[in-house]
Amino acid sequence: MDVTALSPLALVVGLAGMLASLALLIGFAYRGWSVLLLAPIAAMLAAAISGEPVLAHWTQTFMSSAARFLAQFFPIFLLGALFGKLMEDSGSVTAIASFMTERLGAHRAILAVVIGGALVTYGGVSLFVAFFVIAPMATALFQAADIPRRLMPAAIALGTSTFTMSALPGTPAIQNAIPMPFFGTTPFAAPGLGVIASVVMAGFGMWWLMRQQARARSANEGFDGVAVVSPAATPSAPKSKPSANLVRERASVSQAFDPEEAGRGHISADLPSFGVALTPLVLVVCVNFVMNMIVLPRLDAGYLADARWGATSLAAVGGVWGVCVALAVAIVVLVLLNRSRLPALRDSIDAGANASVLPVLSVGSLVGYGAVIAALPAFSLVREWVLGIGGGPLVSLAVSTNLLAALTGSASGGLTIALDALGSTYLQLAAQHGIDPALLHRVAVISSGTLDSLPHNGAVVTLLAVCGSTHRESYRDIVIVGILGALIALVAVIVLGSIVGSF
Repeated sequence: MDVTALSPLALVVGLAGMLASLALLIGFAYRGWSVLLLAPIAAMLAAAISGEPVLAHWTQTFMSSAARFLAQFFPIFLLGALFGKLMEDSGSVTAIASFMTERLGAHRAILAVVIGGALVTYGGVSLFVAFFVIAPMATALFQAADIPRRLMPAAIALGTSTFTMSALPGTPAIQNAIPMPFFGTTPFAAPGLGVIASVVMAGFGMWWLMRQQARARSANEGFDGVAVVSPAATPSAPKSKPSANLVRERASVSQAFDPEEAGRGHISADLPSFGVALTPLVLVVCVNFVMNMIVLPRLDAGYLADARWGATSLAAVGGVWGVCVALAVAIVVLVLLNRSRLPALRDSIDAGANASVLPVLSVGSLVGYGAVIAALPAFSLVREWVLGIGGGPLVSLAVSTNLLAALTGSASGGLTIALDALGSTYLQLAAQHGIDPALLHRVAVISSGTLDSLPHNGAVVTLLAVCGSTHRESYRDIVIVGILGALIALVAVIVLGSIVGSF
């Protein structure tokens, strides 16, 4: 709708309604209220204040958009959560972490934690599973090396939640899959730029952590600190940790694994060898590459244009197909290699499958909320402001995705809302400016993994809880390695992409 067709009063009231609904969503979600209920309530509030039909927006706009998200991405959530649970219960994640601990040792504790986290998450293990396996390893290493506990969350975040989530080409993270239907891309979009961004994130993060380690040694600060960690902040003080329910609700919108299912199943005490443990992770990446670069391009998929198949195209669904096949193959091989280590296989499978439901529904609810906001007449003003940001489509896309990820506290939720509202517009602008859609893909994904790591982010809350730390002690370092490093990498990608294009 043209903004000029709206009266000034309608614009003011509509914008006020959107801001009020956003404040409601953020405020109550931060306090642990379920986004499954908050998102539709906030969306209906915005619609009511704007004078729009509330029930029609709930059943037609909200639910249609949420259902579309589930139809596109539930297979990845399902297979990803199942793969992560089987990797955990087979002892594979623990075996990889133990191998890194033994090979690198306490004198390279930070590097061991970063590499261990990167290996498992790039191979498809969910953040939540990685957090709970890497944290004990990090505790032992940091204690042996007498490195302050307060640096543990940042080290784990650097390995699990930065370059392996948004930059490394081929990562099976849901954030890397979301742009594919919008831009017709693959998980390997702009691989050269992705590698450069990964090097920037990892290099900057390691520089900062090593600098902080050196400063701590100069100040004679050990594992338990000298004046930094108060008694109330130690792991033995329950009040320093969020409740299990609070962690669950916040984590559900930022991760692809429901924490409630983590304790179910049976974790094997008999660990596989490093090679056996690593094989499924390597398969995820390799099969994903073969599917997207060799198999799918040779398929005759013209039948997808038929209404029976949703009148779609291989470019819109091929990327999701590739990730699904890669995860499915890795799951089968994982079970075959570790059958004796999975005595309660059905329980593990049930827990993994169940663990995917709450996160996908939570993110779907955020997507439904975004669809209602984007359908309101006053959103035209927001759209024009976003598209009018100087610097071209890449900068505009980066800013809009960053803002939405920050406000929702969810990389996947913010990214989907941004692309649902403006994805087709950015694709048209890219065609006008001669920009490769693969570059849009990489900029969007990296942008989603920057400001999402604000204090209310579920991954941050969960990570601090499992490390026995607090925002006051550890959040500054998380900001440096998780937000500042990613922003620097994002700027580098935009500048390079603007000069030489996608590669």
